[in-house]
Amino acid sequence: MRRTKQICISRNRKAWLFLAPSLTGTAVFILIPFADMTVRSFRQAVGGRFVGLANFRLVLESQAFLLAVFNTLRFILVCIPVLMAFSLCIAVMIQSCTGQALPADRRGNFYKTSILLPMAIPVASVVLLWKLLFYPQGLLGQLAGLLGLAGQDWLNQPSAFAILVVTYIWKNTGYDMMLWLAGLNAIPQELYEAARVDGAGPWQCFCRITLPGLKGTAFLTAVLSVINSFKVFREAYLVAGDYPHESIYMLQHLFNNWFVSLDIQKMSAASVMVEAAVLIPVLACLGAFRRKHPKRSSTD
Repeated sequence: MRRTKQICISRNRKAWLFLAPSLTGTAVFILIPFADMTVRSFRQAVGGRFVGLANFRLVLESQAFLLAVFNTLRFILVCIPVLMAFSLCIAVMIQSCTGQALPADRRGNFYKTSILLPMAIPVASVVLLWKLLFYPQGLLGQLAGLLGLAGQDWLNQPSAFAILVVTYIWKNTGYDMMLWLAGLNAIPQELYEAARVDGAGPWQCFCRITLPGLKGTAFLTAVLSVINSFKVFREAYLVAGDYPHESIYMLQHLFNNWFVSLDIQKMSAASVMVEAAVLIPVLACLGAFRRKHPKRSSTD
C-alpha cells in the first residue's frame, strides 16, 4: 500500500509538472487580468477611488449597452437551438451512411468534408463573399437591376441580422457535427440491435436511445456553441465597421468602442456582468447534471 501510494504521488507530481506551463500561461494572461478587471469595476479609472456599484449603475443606464445585450441574447436564442438541431440531423445522417466506423464509407467522408469546409475558410474571405452578394453593387443588386428593381443595401437594414445568423450557422455546423458524431459513436450499438429485435423503428430508437445517450454531448455542445457565438463579432465588424446596423450591434462592438475611448470603468463593470451572466448558468447546469448523473460525471 505504501509503495502504491508513493507511485501515485510520483505520477501526480509528473502530471502537475507537465501542466505547469499551461497553468502558468492561463494564470498570467487570463486569471490575473480578470481579477484586476474585477477590482477596477468597483473603482474609478482615474485615482482608483472606491465607488461601489456606481460603475454598474452607469452601465445599466447606457442605451448602447441595453441594445447590445438585447441583440446578443436574440442572436444566441435564435442561433444555438437551430445550430444544434441542424448539426445533430446532419450527424445522424452521416452516421447512417458510414455505419459504426466513421472512415469506412467514402460518401460519409465526402459529406463530412463538405460540412467542415466552411471552418477552413478565413473570416475575411467570408466577409468578402457577403459583400459581393449583398452590397447594392453586388450580385443581388445587379440581378435586381436586370429585373427593373432598385438594388438594396442588405447589410444596412434589418436583413443584416438574418445574414449574420445564416453566416454563423453555416460556419459552425461542422464543428458541432463532429461533437455529435463523437457522442453518437459512444452509444453502444447493442442497444440499437436489441431495440430492433423488439420491433422498434428508427424514430423510436432515436427518441429512446439516441437522445438520452446524448445528454452529456448536448450540454458540451451548447456551452461551446454559446462561447463561439461571441466570436461572430468578427464578421459583423468587418462587414459594417464600428457602428453597424442596430440589429447586429453586439456586445463586442460596445466593448470595442469603450476600449477605443478608454472608458475603463464601464468596460470593466460590463465585462464582470457578462462573465457572471455566462458563467453562473453554466456552473448551475453542470452541477445539476452531476447530481443527476453522479457515476457518469465521475468517470468523465
